[in-house]
Amino acid sequence: MKRVIAAVALAVGLAGPAMAEPVLGVWKTQVDDGAYAHVTFSQCGAALCGVISRTFNASGEYQSENIGKQLVWDMNAKGSGKYSGGKIWQPSTDKVYKSKMTLSGSTLKVAGCVGPICKKQTWTKVQ
Repeated sequence: MKRVIAAVALAVGLAGPAMAEPVLGVWKTQVDDGAYAHVTFSQCGAALCGVISRTFNASGEYQSENIGKQLVWDMNAKGSGKYSGGKIWQPSTDKVYKSKMTLSGSTLKVAGCVGPICKKQTWTKVQ
């Protein structure tokens, strides 16, 4: 019995990294109002959230007041690269929208929606 428990524990331990959420990591947003950001996704309780970790404009990297602020929160994985139930903040307008995302390889399609109308961006994986 001890061998079975040890084998199960080992299998779960080895499977953990393979089952890591693929959206975790750093993503580059599209340009919005002349600037773009790197957003770092991490696990926030049972959901996923994304925090602005770096900001850039036409002159290069700069220290925006938005660094460290949550851009995406309460996002839930639905399987097959689909995420929903979250919120997204648009810094240029200071508005919050319902959000959904679709992951395909190294691209993440992100949408902020009001009713059936959504504004969309395609983000690219940085790391």
